[in-house]
Amino acid sequence: MAKRIFDLLLALFGLLIFGIPLLLIALLIKLEDGGPVFYRGRRVGLHGTPFYIFKFRSMVVDAEKIGASSTSDCDARITRTGRILRKLKLDELPQLFNVLAGDMSFVGPRPEVQKFVDMYTDEEKLILTLRPGITDWASLWNADEGKVLAGSSDPDGDYLRLIRPQKLKYQLKYARERTLWVDICIIASTAWLALEKLLPPCLHREARCAAENAGKVTRSENQQETTI
Repeated sequence: MAKRIFDLLLALFGLLIFGIPLLLIALLIKLEDGGPVFYRGRRVGLHGTPFYIFKFRSMVVDAEKIGASSTSDCDARITRTGRILRKLKLDELPQLFNVLAGDMSFVGPRPEVQKFVDMYTDEEKLILTLRPGITDWASLWNADEGKVLAGSSDPDGDYLRLIRPQKLKYQLKYARERTLWVDICIIASTAWLALEKLLPPCLHREARCAAENAGKVTRSENQQETTI
């Protein structure tokens, strides 16, 4: 209950802060090609229940029908506005509405498409006992999947080989160790990494170190609790 109240308050605060930027981004998307402002993608949520995740559309209309589920930075389907949104992670802002609706939480395993969920082992199905989130440990470990998959001739295959195994380990770690304090640390770390994208290059290292230190403090406290 505390986590849900925390999510609602933070989502409302986020919409208040980002209200004007949301409108400006929507206008830019509409002006570029006249297509829909939002992308609605079918994902698997709490207890395996499907839901539609909202993002600002960063690709051509009906992109999912002409390419892989996984996307690299070099994907020709990405629009000009979309490249900027994806680099700054601004395409994720509409997920505040998913949080308000109760489909997602601020912190939790990133939601997957059905075909990847169907591959879960019995142990990995623990992930489905949580609401999917906007960010988590896996998002901090690999904040730019598109960069990893850049130039790939088989994005889905390389995602399964290069990203998914470690991503699942971090998601299971969160499922076993989650607390409200862990959520706060993950959100703070995510904010630092987002800020890094807006800082001059000379300050990037400081922002990343701050995010990493927040994670180390949280992991250390979890270990101490386990020992006690």
